[in-house]
Amino acid sequence: MNLIEETYQRWKQCVTDADLSVELAQLSEHPETLKDAFYQNLSFGTGGLRGVLGAGTNRMNIYTVAKASQGLADYVLKNFSLDTHRIAISYDSRIKSDIFSRVSAEVFAANGLKVFIYPQLRPTPCLSFAVRELHCAAGIMITASHNPAQYNGYKVYGADGCQITTQAAGDILQEIEKLDIFADVKRVPFETAVTSGQIQYISPELDTAFIQAVKKESLLGSLPVDKNVSIVYSPLNGAGLKPVLRVLSESGFANVTVVKEQEQPDGNFPTCPYPNPEIREAMELGLQYARQQKADLFLATDPDCDRVGIAVKDAKGEYHLLFGNETGMLLLDYVCSRRRALGRMPSHPVFIKTIVTSDLQEKIAASYGVKTINVLTGFKFIGEQIGLLEKQGRIKDYIFGCEESYGYLSGTYVRDKDAVNGALLICEMFAYYKAQGKSLLTRLQELYDQYGYCLNTLNSYQFEGAQGFEQMQRIMDTFRRQTTNIGSFKIEQQWDYNKGIDGLPKSNVIKFKLAGGHGAVLRPSGTEPKLKLYLSVTASTSSQAQAIQTELKKTIEDIKSKIS
Repeated sequence: MNLIEETYQRWKQCVTDADLSVELAQLSEHPETLKDAFYQNLSFGTGGLRGVLGAGTNRMNIYTVAKASQGLADYVLKNFSLDTHRIAISYDSRIKSDIFSRVSAEVFAANGLKVFIYPQLRPTPCLSFAVRELHCAAGIMITASHNPAQYNGYKVYGADGCQITTQAAGDILQEIEKLDIFADVKRVPFETAVTSGQIQYISPELDTAFIQAVKKESLLGSLPVDKNVSIVYSPLNGAGLKPVLRVLSESGFANVTVVKEQEQPDGNFPTCPYPNPEIREAMELGLQYARQQKADLFLATDPDCDRVGIAVKDAKGEYHLLFGNETGMLLLDYVCSRRRALGRMPSHPVFIKTIVTSDLQEKIAASYGVKTINVLTGFKFIGEQIGLLEKQGRIKDYIFGCEESYGYLSGTYVRDKDAVNGALLICEMFAYYKAQGKSLLTRLQELYDQYGYCLNTLNSYQFEGAQGFEQMQRIMDTFRRQTTNIGSFKIEQQWDYNKGIDGLPKSNVIKFKLAGGHGAVLRPSGTEPKLKLYLSVTASTSSQAQAIQTELKKTIEDIKSKIS
């Protein structure tokens, strides 16, 4: 009997969850599915856990969640003083998110940790806020962010409210790997722990404090702008509905229509199977609402409400979805210009972006005298840099952070991207330019005219299971050996972040600077079975950039197809 079969048989004997028992019984008829469910433990890293729901060591279920929670509890008990043995928990609308949050709370409580849990679903930034405000050693957010409905996940946050980075993830993983998934996990009944006070529900006052913190990021000042702009909003069946509507309403933006079919939490995401504002299909229903309402602006947040996508009308009344880089450029310029106008620009301002986010933003920042810090992909690395500024006594120097995947943050009250903050800033920015007779598309073209046109695109390629993982590694190894050209484009410089360069942690990322001012970045996703290709093309016009991008994409895909 091999290890996979042995592990499978043990699960069949030990599992008491009815749904998982049925699934385990059926796996014997599907050997490839069985192999994928048990060939490895679900990977734990800086993104915590993320995977397909179901039975097995490589799946999200109450046992893998409980084991991760026991490992996190052991880590906290070993590394934090008694007065900080506190953990905050939040969850979104995904299937079993509420169950996984309660299981985690039961494990933490059984280990003597004080647990603070939201009574209903809340966005990811609310979890970051709670960790900081309640002086917790750690926090967890049960979410798979923008993944399809069959996924769920478990994100871990440190005492600073920032998603854990490499060192902490490694230490927690060591604790998890010591454990037997069935024999070594402690649990106490949830209601028993609530009665004893070991588990405590987070009060509504903390929600109000979060909303107030977001509102303090307003940059309109006393400008007489019309806030009665017509807005269509979709939470994509996630956690954003209440906080986004509340912050907009309390800030004067009350003319909001919610996409009815996507209003209430629903982990099945019936009208948007891939609930990601980066994907047009997820935005299509909201665009229909916007056309019917003749709305000025359409906003959508992902299920855990840390990403926000937008669409705006052109002069002909047609709606255009903006890419994350475009919204990021507009917001960075707006934040800089308004801070300068209000006298709120610090002496040594800092803007932080990821290495796959448009370099055009660095030019915008420089024009305002703002220093840019580039970090690895993932907002956790932006949060880490905010923490370093705080330790240096320079927390007020941070003015904005963004990543191309629709994540933005203008304040330091949390240490993760915040779509509640993003939604407010976008609505303010829209009203600000409308008062000047400009649309966001007009302002975007002005930025291109000033700084040059840059087309940034993301292409994702799916690689499922153990075989897919091996294929991704072969592709990355091949591109590491590309030292002269990618097609007709000469490689002027190459960065292999697996070697730990520019003072950044080691990461499986390759970046190319190509002749003509173009660039390419290749990396496996840390949260999905995907290989991601980021292309950045500089050209005089949009059509020229599109032609170059198409050529580059085809060249790289041809290399990939020969390997996989």
